[in-house]
Amino acid sequence: YCETKFDGLSMALYYKAGVFSHALTRGDGKTGEDVSSNIKTIRSIPLKLPESIDLCLRAEVIMPRDEFVELNRRQEEAGAKIFANPRNAAAGTVRQLDSSIAAGRGLDAYFYDILDRENHSLKTHKEAINMLQKLGFKTDPFSTYCAETKDIVDFYRNLGEKRRELNYDLDGVVIKVNDYELYGQLGTTGKSPRWAVAFKYEAE
Repeated sequence: YCETKFDGLSMALYYKAGVFSHALTRGDGKTGEDVSSNIKTIRSIPLKLPESIDLCLRAEVIMPRDEFVELNRRQEEAGAKIFANPRNAAAGTVRQLDSSIAAGRGLDAYFYDILDRENHSLKTHKEAINMLQKLGFKTDPFSTYCAETKDIVDFYRNLGEKRRELNYDLDGVVIKVNDYELYGQLGTTGKSPRWAVAFKYEAE
């Protein structure tokens, strides 16, 4: 299964009985920072789901390019700090102490994984993406199942050609094993799972 590697901030989001509960940054991989009040201001993140279920999800929070340009214009006018790139701007915004500031910065979010998949009888990553879409979550519009190696190469090349036209930054593609049964067999090395690999593009 191939997906866009968004250049943003990875986030874990929790829903209890279909209602948004809290959101945590990745932190050091074990302990994250609670940024729930700022995450609630992102319009593309639903606060209530059509089903009363518990969910733990993974999303990438990004700042669209046009919002980034506008933010830096306002920062310059105010004599405040100019952000180096949209990723830094997104990270700084998510960590704001005042959620009204975060609300005015036009953040967006794309959901790409269900972390408590065993609670939802999901057998493949494709099923997880379908479930996210059914529940109203915004997902990567380019993500797709690839049956052959050639399809993976084509996905990488086609997205690489489109990336400059898009309104958000991406730095590569993520290729995942689709069958969840294989995840346990493949395992992880250090912090990296053997069932997923990132292929990056040359830096712009």
